[in-house]
Amino acid sequence: MLTASPARSATKRATKRATNVSLAEDILTQAKALNINISQAAEAGIAQAISRKRAERWLAENHEAIESSNAFVEKHGLPLANYRMF
Repeated sequence: MLTASPARSATKRATKRATNVSLAEDILTQAKALNINISQAAEAGIAQAISRKRAERWLAENHEAIESSNAFVEKHGLPLANYRMF
């Protein structure tokens, strides 16, 4: 059974607020011709942008720890590698 992710479910239940967005005229025309819900498409695109930006920030904030971990593995190998069955 497929279920919506918690973030997606929260977005669906969230209170909506009107806003103004400027779009390129050709994009808006094509979207309307294809019966695309502009609000839903914008919300989905912004949610993806938020997710990407959070991932970028997390990587930047944890870069030093990641590099340290990679250096340890490069020097000493994977911890518990002797016990791997594959």
